[in-house]
Amino acid sequence: MEIFKYLEQYDYEQVVFCQDKQSGLKAIIAIHDTTLGPALGGTRMWTYASEEAAIEDALRLAKGMTYKNAAAGLNLGGGKTVIIGDPRKDKNEEMFRAFGRYIQGLNGRYITAEDVGTTVADMDLIHEETDYVTGISPAFGSSGNPSPVTAYGVYRGMKAAAKEAFGTDSLEGKTIAVQGVGNVAYTLCRHLHEEGAQLIVTDINKEAVQRAVEEFGAKAVEPEEIYSVDCDIYAPCALGAVINDETIPQIKARVIAGAANNQLKDTAHGDLIHELGIVYAPDYVINAGGVINVADELYGYNSERALKKVETIYNNIEKVIAIAKRDGIPTYKAADRMAEERIERMRNSRSQFLQNGQHILSRR
Repeated sequence: MEIFKYLEQYDYEQVVFCQDKQSGLKAIIAIHDTTLGPALGGTRMWTYASEEAAIEDALRLAKGMTYKNAAAGLNLGGGKTVIIGDPRKDKNEEMFRAFGRYIQGLNGRYITAEDVGTTVADMDLIHEETDYVTGISPAFGSSGNPSPVTAYGVYRGMKAAAKEAFGTDSLEGKTIAVQGVGNVAYTLCRHLHEEGAQLIVTDINKEAVQRAVEEFGAKAVEPEEIYSVDCDIYAPCALGAVINDETIPQIKARVIAGAANNQLKDTAHGDLIHELGIVYAPDYVINAGGVINVADELYGYNSERALKKVETIYNNIEKVIAIAKRDGIPTYKAADRMAEERIERMRNSRSQFLQNGQHILSRR
């Protein structure tokens, strides 16, 4: 891998390799862009096939966080860490404390949080060595479980997408097919049920499905049937890549809005659903409630303030739709453009500020 060529091509700022022989720590911190503020992104622990695969994952995820944070209106850039190892057997206290010291050494350029393969307990160990960590135990001032807040943001974004498709953001009487009934989707179902929506649900976890049936009067279908049900809104809330060549011809919904990450298997599928007239709420815009919530910890967590910020996901989906119309592009491209335009405005503002300062100094 020609790493500097890759960094230059996609405009990355920094990659840090962290090694601690005693604990077995092998970590890669990727910082993509800090134009809007310090880079915030979680720490993932995974058994990668190779070191190159780990580097590529860290870089890909860091760039994704730049866009997610920018689109969410946060004053934060994008970064990510991957730790090479099996999260089930390779963890130890020394590893996460050593990693915390590496984060401290970056002096605030990077702030971490939990991700796939890491937990609140791991973040607490990192917190022993640095304050540049979020998602720690509530006893230390954390926001706690982010699932309910993420669900609320998805609910708000879904309403904005519905307004574009149906002329009203009311979900009363709408039939919504929810794929996956995990922690986030369960809370989303509760919001939808309380507004009077009719729910169709599926999950490989039969107990989760039964709970939704009993508590929300949902109709249960088999996992492979969820794509073809008659519904107004399809909400992918489980696996990624569910919008693909096989599923798109089956989808009857006029709106796709859900909590899952990486919903499009390929960008071409975003083009296809756009051509079909389906309103798609880009995943990293609509599911940003969790990162908005943990970002509030940086100011001393206030749940009311965090929820108010999460409510703006409604406005962000509206902005994405407006950009898509303005530029004649699908919403997945419009989301990227919204993030890029915000970053570019900040760069231009800073550049102008520096030029003005130099002009004042030259006059003296």
